[in-house]
Amino acid sequence: MPRPSVEAERREQILQATCEAIAELGFRAVRIADVASRAGVSNGTIHYYFDSKDALLHAAFQFNFEHSLERRRWIMEKSDVPLVRLHRLVESYLPAGPETITAWRVWVELWASALGNVELQELNDTVYGEWRGVVRETVEAGVEQGALRVKDPGAATDMLLGLLDGLAIQVLTGSTLMTPTRMRAVCDDFIDAITVDKHRVASTAGKRTAK
Repeated sequence: MPRPSVEAERREQILQATCEAIAELGFRAVRIADVASRAGVSNGTIHYYFDSKDALLHAAFQFNFEHSLERRRWIMEKSDVPLVRLHRLVESYLPAGPETITAWRVWVELWASALGNVELQELNDTVYGEWRGVVRETVEAGVEQGALRVKDPGAATDMLLGLLDGLAIQVLTGSTLMTPTRMRAVCDDFIDAITVDKHRVASTAGKRTAK
């Protein structure tokens, strides 16, 4: 039996390979063999860690969300100004690089597959609820500091997330009318529209430093 540290590393390796397979092939088309090939392990190794294909795919969706948050933890920890944090979150979620595009494709596959799958609907409620909470916390901090003028932080959060999700899908489908640059501009304009005027200069100065 592998050591605990080796098991954790191997499990993460398998989940990362699963996300890549989902992004490339689609949720319904992914086979255990596809994941094993990408992870460089045998089918038997996959089954050692996961009882079924469904268990593997569900774990991959959860992993995709947790990994996405982990890659943005620095924004939450180092951005003391809520407005700067919002702009940096937008920047970090633009489907512009390979890693972010893969993560977005997995998200979209989760949503599409959840239409007829109660378990995936529940998973989406859980992980998306956590993500909504992260953004709402930032919006509420902006309101408390007097930097944002919104009557309902929850509604403002949903509007921003709706923009991010809807525009990202357009980018992913190759729309010539919606590029990452255009998506950034639209989302930044929304944030600026709910920003108290005197805070806009400071917000703009920090918004482009996200990676």
